[in-house]
Amino acid sequence: MDVMSEKVISDYNGYDYKKDFWENVDREYEDQADRMAIRKLLPKRMEKFADIGGGYGRLANEYLKRARKVYIFDYSKTELKQAKEIYGDKLETKAGDIYELPFKDGELDGLMMVRVTHHLKNLKKAVDELYRVLKPGGVAVIEVANKRTLPKMARFITGRSKVNPFDKKVANYKEIDKDGFYNYHPKYVEEIFDKVGFKREKVLSVSNFRSRGLKKVLKTKNLVKMENSAQQILAPIRFAPSIYYKLRKPEE
Repeated sequence: MDVMSEKVISDYNGYDYKKDFWENVDREYEDQADRMAIRKLLPKRMEKFADIGGGYGRLANEYLKRARKVYIFDYSKTELKQAKEIYGDKLETKAGDIYELPFKDGELDGLMMVRVTHHLKNLKKAVDELYRVLKPGGVAVIEVANKRTLPKMARFITGRSKVNPFDKKVANYKEIDKDGFYNYHPKYVEEIFDKVGFKREKVLSVSNFRSRGLKKVLKTKNLVKMENSAQQILAPIRFAPSIYYKLRKPEE
């Protein structure tokens, strides 16, 4: 295996992700959908918690009051610098490689990883690391970029896309990102979680109404209201762009 090819899929150093991706584009609905899911899944009390791939801390206000010690881990030092500028001593930042996390075995009570999996060439290796750094009984909330969405099904059926959303093969959309942009079938991901040893406690379907057309017609406020009930109701179908998993490392 070419280990170096796993090291960095998307390097955000020097890129203002906060401004260019979130603030300058209408993504309020997606942001609120993420926050809604996190509030439902994260434990209310933790000692040590890490936001893996947390960047500048977009979602930090959702977990800062839940943990005594908070870390944001990311490869991008640009984003970690922003996080410290925003939150100061409320959290600690750690830079590094997701395949070699800078935490001790069993160090964390909880962690989350949101909007990261689409950059991971070796999802299994990353999940192994998340499992390693969690203590027995610890909780991981992981968001996965889903290849099995209704729009992707429609494009495949009508011949507009060669990516088959029904099989478990990992989809790599290089037209989106030359370094790789990965989407996963839910069954493929769940088999990895099971194999690593995680126990699945809850699943949510998130960003169910992610559509420019819907945003124009229904407006963000109404989409957010619809999202709240849809996250659990639609979870068994697993067809949203983001699938959230609450996973627990078994007690020894």
